[in-house]
Amino acid sequence: MSQTNSSGSGEVIDRTGVIAALAAFTFWGVAPIYFKGIQSVPPLEIIAHRIIWAVPLLVGFLWWRDGFSAFVQRMRLPKKTLAVLAFSGVLVGFNWLVFVYAVVNDQVLATSLGYFINPLVNVLLGMLFLGERLNRLRWIAVVLAALGTSYLGIYLGQPPWLALTLAFSFGFYGLIRKRLGVGPMVGLLWETLILLPLAVGYLIWHFNSGELFFLHQNTQTDVLLLLAGAVTILPLIGFNAAAQRLSLTVVGFFQYLAPSISFLLAVLAFGEEFTHGHQVAFSLIWSALFLVSVVPVLQRRRALAAGA
Repeated sequence: MSQTNSSGSGEVIDRTGVIAALAAFTFWGVAPIYFKGIQSVPPLEIIAHRIIWAVPLLVGFLWWRDGFSAFVQRMRLPKKTLAVLAFSGVLVGFNWLVFVYAVVNDQVLATSLGYFINPLVNVLLGMLFLGERLNRLRWIAVVLAALGTSYLGIYLGQPPWLALTLAFSFGFYGLIRKRLGVGPMVGLLWETLILLPLAVGYLIWHFNSGELFFLHQNTQTDVLLLLAGAVTILPLIGFNAAAQRLSLTVVGFFQYLAPSISFLLAVLAFGEEFTHGHQVAFSLIWSALFLVSVVPVLQRRRALAAGA
């Protein structure tokens, strides 16, 4: 296993985990390019393809990783757990739909803002539902994020609904899955399996009504829709590999890579307007993320150095 020491901390960092994290979060960051390539397709049809083509990829990966017997054993879950996974599946499907809707409607900047806000939403949900206590830094961070989001809402004349919907839907999804205790890949497979009949039914309905885009546009669109499952699953595999090899602190830093890439794409590649309201909001939210992510690490390293 290739490893390296992180500077000044004594912590051993696995190079394979770093590569997996870079690959996963970079993939998520450039995902808007993929969805821009199929923006002529209705968002609901895109989500249907994400669900349908994710299922065989997930089954194949878990079967290869665990072996047939272990795979079957892992898939045996209590009915109560499956009921919760049905709800979390609807939640993550809704999150996917909002994300795709935002991208194809030239709102990539909103998706970036949403996923920058998400870690701070997680802090808030942890306090409200898990009994986690917020120290002074985290309280300040939550207030800064609220001020930034409020300012942007006032500037735009309405709350940044897309960003807030992405942040809170994914935050609640993470909360439910954290309390459920089911492996991420197995849980996602069950979620997609539960949604599969709806996805197939949607495509059949649109095929019968002559409104289906798949196989009725061009070869490029068909190929991209067939790749929807891979776009969903591949970065998740990389993320899980990283999570197994790296500390949560290190993975936490990497999570800001994806919305950072999306932010640069929105402003530099897609030409979305970065208004004064966005400047203030992003500045306050980035400051909040610095407080909850960087400052605690610096304080811990300072304490270790003083102790040494």
